[in-house]
Amino acid sequence: MKKTIVALALLFLPLVVVAQKSTILEFDSEFAHVVYIWLKDPDNPSHRATFEKSLRKFLDNSKFAKTNFIGRPPKAVREVVDDSFTYNLIVTFESAKAQEGYQKEEAHLTFIEECKDLWEKVIVYDAKGIPQ
Repeated sequence: MKKTIVALALLFLPLVVVAQKSTILEFDSEFAHVVYIWLKDPDNPSHRATFEKSLRKFLDNSKFAKTNFIGRPPKAVREVVDDSFTYNLIVTFESAKAQEGYQKEEAHLTFIEECKDLWEKVIVYDAKGIPQ
């Protein structure tokens, strides 16, 4: 029994290490693109579905985005937390030049065309990582 447990542990350990390592390697702290989006009709499930589908299609087809996060605000419990936005997007890039390419790529332009009538406000914060 002990040999079986050791054998199983040795079999699955590399999978866990690879999964953790690939997640760590994908994130790039060189350049972060943070976007806050306010939809015109945030309570409309059809608008949300259209927006999310288009956004996911865009990010799945981006040649430049290294990692991405799509979020919605939780209910704010502190005064300093702004929960007025509908969606938040965080995308990382290997360089500012890659982020410039992202702005001009077809997948990004298609997303804007498909969804620009759904939002009333978009705010973008870009940041370069500081050396560690």
